[in-house]
Amino acid sequence: MTVAFFSGKGRRIGVALGAVSAGLLVLSACDKPTPLATVTVGDNSVHTEAACYNDGKTIKPSEVKSCLNKEAEKTIKVSMSDTVHFGVDPEIADNGWTLFINGQQAEQEPFKKTYRSISGSAFFSSQTGEAADETQISVVETKGEGKETGVAGIWHFKLVKTD
Repeated sequence: MTVAFFSGKGRRIGVALGAVSAGLLVLSACDKPTPLATVTVGDNSVHTEAACYNDGKTIKPSEVKSCLNKEAEKTIKVSMSDTVHFGVDPEIADNGWTLFINGQQAEQEPFKKTYRSISGSAFFSSQTGEAADETQISVVETKGEGKETGVAGIWHFKLVKTD
């Protein structure tokens, strides 16, 4: 003879609470993905999460330089006559973003739209005038205004010249 400690309804409630608890535990172990940046050339696109990101807050200034020196994991081929399209998630655009070429800031003012296009030829000349075969482009999210401006995220792409 068996004795039921819980009624059928009590067991169902217990199982439901256990399932909800397990689900919340699994979700709490997941990291929220960083916003994405995308580069498109012709029919080819690559996108990546941030190489450095501090959940929307500014990254420590001491960490920015080392992050800018990280190697890009995503590569896309570019002809000198191609147009390179950059796209960012709206939360990046809300703060503003600039492009860095080989770790050097290429623009003074942050761009506040989610999409922009630049000629491929702009990325393959060095400061000495010599043509480069590849270039690392970093999308850098800015945060704040004036002297209080900091870096909130950095996304890297490698552009490889095809001609």
